[in-house]
Amino acid sequence: MAEPQTVPSPCIGVCALNEEDECIACGRNVVEIGDWGVLDAEQRQAVLDRIDRKQKGKLV
Repeated sequence: MAEPQTVPSPCIGVCALNEEDECIACGRNVVEIGDWGVLDAEQRQAVLDRIDRKQKGKLV
């Protein structure tokens, strides 16, 4: 399994939550933001995949 460092944080340093408690910049929710440091690479990729699916859904 890949090391967690191989899946970089999507954080861009603009931390602001919307009404759904998701960061308006990176798309992670408050739990994902708080847990990022202890997630393994597979879990981190799952978070990024969820964000990607949600963003694609908004574009359609």
